[in-house]
Amino acid sequence: MVLALDLSVDPLSHRHRHPARRGSAGLRKAQIRSAKPSSRITMLSWQQNPGRASDDGAAGTPLYLGIDFGTSGARCALIDGRGAIHSEGKRAYAPGVARQVGDAAGWASSWKEALFQLIGDIPPAHRPSISSIAIDGTSATTLIVDSKTGELLAGPFLYNESFPEALPAVASIAPPNHTVCSASSTLCKLVSWWNTTCGGGGSGEDAVLMHQSDWLLWLLHGKYGVSDYNNALKVGFDPEADAYPSWLTSQPYARLLPSVRAPGAPIAAVKDDVCSQYGLAKECVVCTGTTDSIAAFLAAGTTEPGRAVTSLGSTLAIKLVSKVRVDDARFGVYSHRLDDTWLVGGASNVGGAVLRRLFTDDQLVALSRDIDPAAASPLDYYPLLKNGERFPVNDPDMAPRLEPRPESDVEYLHGILESIARVEAKGYNLLRELGATAVEEVFTAGGGAQNEKWTAIRERVLGVPVRKAEQTEAAYGAALLALKGADRRHDIARI
Repeated sequence: MVLALDLSVDPLSHRHRHPARRGSAGLRKAQIRSAKPSSRITMLSWQQNPGRASDDGAAGTPLYLGIDFGTSGARCALIDGRGAIHSEGKRAYAPGVARQVGDAAGWASSWKEALFQLIGDIPPAHRPSISSIAIDGTSATTLIVDSKTGELLAGPFLYNESFPEALPAVASIAPPNHTVCSASSTLCKLVSWWNTTCGGGGSGEDAVLMHQSDWLLWLLHGKYGVSDYNNALKVGFDPEADAYPSWLTSQPYARLLPSVRAPGAPIAAVKDDVCSQYGLAKECVVCTGTTDSIAAFLAAGTTEPGRAVTSLGSTLAIKLVSKVRVDDARFGVYSHRLDDTWLVGGASNVGGAVLRRLFTDDQLVALSRDIDPAAASPLDYYPLLKNGERFPVNDPDMAPRLEPRPESDVEYLHGILESIARVEAKGYNLLRELGATAVEEVFTAGGGAQNEKWTAIRERVLGVPVRKAEQTEAAYGAALLALKGADRRHDIARI
């Protein structure tokens, strides 16, 4: 296996910058723009399954640690420069502590505990060889921290917490249909806190906004106010202009915004006390992170325009590498920057949750054996659990359509699998209609990737090659970010 790298990184400025003036006022509903970033870190790709390292390890071989913080627990992956896995681990969050929205102390302490437990779980022989660390977290999970004391001033506000009272204020300054115009956006969380705290007489002078991964990385490197452009998207950062927009920087709470760099950019060396306690090398570098969904995409190892990843879990989500940026709030479509390209995504409410309601796992396996994937099913369903669809059709009142049910369960399953494949195809077609690069190849993640008959059906319906992604764990994608930043240790002296 050969891992292709380009580590020629020009770090993003860590000071706030205003974008150049533009003739167009704001975002259109379907916003399409060419990617012209001023700096980049080329993503990693490989030609074969990177696999697992041999049992004898690799003493002295540089290793790269990625840690994923999901909704219920954390995972880690330790890889070498060829992408081979040397160690993996997982930790659930503390039981009974971090389970309820608003339990700020519980969530934060559980994350911190899981972080250091995972580092402690790594075999001691491997720890001195760790060259760099990167962490991903859930998008729009937000904390407000005192930059002088490290005290948690507010939050964590979780990714799915909504602050509708802040939405009118945000909508009044942001361009129409901007991704921040959602009650659960990072900006709405910041504005809500600002209006409640500083509007009531507080100054917020030493406060700084941190995303989940920013805060966890800070526990390792000790520097405040550093983020990445994937996490910062939902607070209003413009990844194309490589700056916060003027409509945001003109606000009084703009001083809380973190500096923004490319994912995988080096921040600082691991703090001395952490190195001493866990046996890490003093040269070990902490790098900027990303969101969990982006890390999972990176794990699949496909970053060329036209390549995509479909996640077939409880619902169906697609992410496509595009040469142009596409944003359309009507369908929940928006783009993350991916070096010199864009990662355009959308999510449907159809998916495996419907299958689980209708069939057991054993039935799904047994019935799938008798499906002929080369034959198109005449059944036309829209497999929803309840009313409402968001992508590729925006219809909050759309009703599930799972009738008529044939006498044969094989035919019924065939019809449902093919109908979900049609929704997937409509999703990729919609992205193309909005201006994104046409899909050329699809990698599959999630439980649905295990069903070979479904894969064959989807390949026929989509009209492009479809195959299972070799790696799908977000922790593996975070490790790839750590690998990207490892050779730029000298940059931290300039930061």
